[in-house]
Amino acid sequence: MNIYKLFLFLLILSALWGCKNQNDSDMHAYTNDLIHETSPYLLQHAHNPVDWKPWNKETLALAKKENKPILVSIGYSSCHWCHVMEHESFEDTLVASFMNDHFINIKVDREERPDVDNIYMSAVELMTGRAGGWPLNAIALPDGRPIWGGTYFPKDDWMNALEQVASAFKENPNSLVEFADKLATGIKTRAIVTPNPNKPQFEEALITSSLTTWSTYWDTKDGGIDRAPKFMMPNNYQFLVRYAHQTQDSTILQYVNTTLEKMAYGGINDHIGGGFSRYSTDKKWHIPHFEKMLYDNAQLVSLYSDAYLLTQKELYKETVYQTLDYVAREMTTEEGGFYSALDADSLTPEGALEEGAYYVWTETTLKTILKEDFELFAAYYNINDFGKWEKDNYVLIRRESDKDFVAKQGISLSDFKKKKTQWKEVLLRFRESNKERPRLDDKILTGWNGLMTKGYTDAYRVFNDQKFLDAALKNATFIVNKMIREDGGLNRNYKNGKSSINGYLEDYASTIDAFIALFEVTADSIWLERAKQLTDYTFVHFQDKTNSMFFFTSDQDTDLISRNVPYIDKVIPASNSMMAKNIFTLSHYYLDKLYTQTAATMLNNMQPEIDRSPTSFSNWLDLYLNYTQPYYEIVIVGQNAKEVLTELNTFYLPNKLIAASTSESTQEIFEGRYLKDNTLIYVCVNNACKLPVRTIEEALKLIKL
Repeated sequence: MNIYKLFLFLLILSALWGCKNQNDSDMHAYTNDLIHETSPYLLQHAHNPVDWKPWNKETLALAKKENKPILVSIGYSSCHWCHVMEHESFEDTLVASFMNDHFINIKVDREERPDVDNIYMSAVELMTGRAGGWPLNAIALPDGRPIWGGTYFPKDDWMNALEQVASAFKENPNSLVEFADKLATGIKTRAIVTPNPNKPQFEEALITSSLTTWSTYWDTKDGGIDRAPKFMMPNNYQFLVRYAHQTQDSTILQYVNTTLEKMAYGGINDHIGGGFSRYSTDKKWHIPHFEKMLYDNAQLVSLYSDAYLLTQKELYKETVYQTLDYVAREMTTEEGGFYSALDADSLTPEGALEEGAYYVWTETTLKTILKEDFELFAAYYNINDFGKWEKDNYVLIRRESDKDFVAKQGISLSDFKKKKTQWKEVLLRFRESNKERPRLDDKILTGWNGLMTKGYTDAYRVFNDQKFLDAALKNATFIVNKMIREDGGLNRNYKNGKSSINGYLEDYASTIDAFIALFEVTADSIWLERAKQLTDYTFVHFQDKTNSMFFFTSDQDTDLISRNVPYIDKVIPASNSMMAKNIFTLSHYYLDKLYTQTAATMLNNMQPEIDRSPTSFSNWLDLYLNYTQPYYEIVIVGQNAKEVLTELNTFYLPNKLIAASTSESTQEIFEGRYLKDNTLIYVCVNNACKLPVRTIEEALKLIKL
């Protein structure tokens, strides 16, 4: 009997045993410990009648002491169905009474504790045979090993499941232990990355084959993958735009441009306030699921910046600036940290919590605000059947470029742009003054802040706008001052001056990436040194020596049944693919053989996986290009190095690293290259350097575009 059939059998048995119903008079006294937490998601549940506790050593010890199964409920603050289940079940006193009597109830913010989420998500996916989601609900033995789980449950289904599991735990615990053993083995097996026994050898044929497979899923009409819902997956298009450029593949570049244009035109982009929602519910990017996540917007800023550098499309520049205006206005603290998310739901004028209420418009409201401009506005943003959603609400959607639109309307482009700016200003003021704002998840997560620092840095590199660099440096300094501990390690979270969770590989990977990017645009070696220090820390506390990969959790975190090794690129690239790219880059800066060997070994481990699902390995494929096509070191040394660096950054050169110094340096990459009263540019590839040149024009001739 396999694991899933065994568990179904246990559920049938437990259903026969039955379980006593509870009512208000039986409800035990409770104190909800979440009131002491800082996570907005946990605080949303702090006044539930459920006796929620946070995930910590004390709670886990309590479960063992009382010999009660653990009920782990996982979600995040902007999760719509998490709110629904809270209202239906966790605010119900009868449901809460049963949960309190039979379980140790733990609420987890998946964004603060992705390590816990990963364990129970793996368990649910193994039990059900399909992808999980949130809310994620699981029940475990007192030692934390899962025995049951699922996602959203209506109240009656939830109660029925709880009764069955409680009965099974009371009447036949040995069967549950046997099942937990088998499931735990499955979870640990999932975390194993088998070392590739073959010597690292990287062939361009793997990329070609992967793209042949991948392209069969492309939506060449509306962009993205040909299905709904549609997620933006920025790292997919970062790789594709680079590959298209380096191979001069106009078909792939057209597909990427179609995707970026449709996303920027669609309702998934907030045309009034800036910033992108998490995903589109349809295939045309029209109707979003309205929550806004920091990590999406951070990566999209990097993507649109690079796409602008290559194509010079004004739409891409406009998108970057609008997105960063939103981040600066709504997602940034005075200290320079970045908040995590805005909820999809907000209150309607009638006081009902409704998805998208803050962002949608009625025709009547728009006519009242815009007056004689309404007809032009309506034509541009499709206040018609194309943009209509539900309840007479419209989502603003574009269909064409400004140039094409004004040609049809008989208005000059400059006059129209002035009108568009005025529309946005007046509608943003109205929205902020007359609509209830969505709830803000104001915790600060190191990994997501690293992504946003990188986004600001990339925007500065492309547009040379000092305010972008200022924001990047302020956040990087915030991470150094608030998130790096005395032992050199990172913490995960920060809020109200408190930081309590040990950092994960994701936090290190994105922060290292951001610090390297800052070094490349500022020529300040302190950022490169900090990147190396954090990298060396991960080698000590995160690396699996058997395969050179890195665990998601530090060796200091011991309260989970398994240590995951994340290697599949998702909306955020896998921590291991980011680390492999970081280590590859640092190997060139520091001429470190351990780094060189580690990056190649990590990528080699992935070769059997990449061709099976290339969309899940796009960040690995980006690294793969470094081994299969020329990869350049561009070293600029001399008193005018920063000016030369600024000029160089006006060119799209994805297959390079940059090191610049205005003075003599003992760092390996600069050694022997400083010549007083001269600014020289060195171009090297595959450990071979050309003679130094003095102009960007000369340097570009040495680079195979």
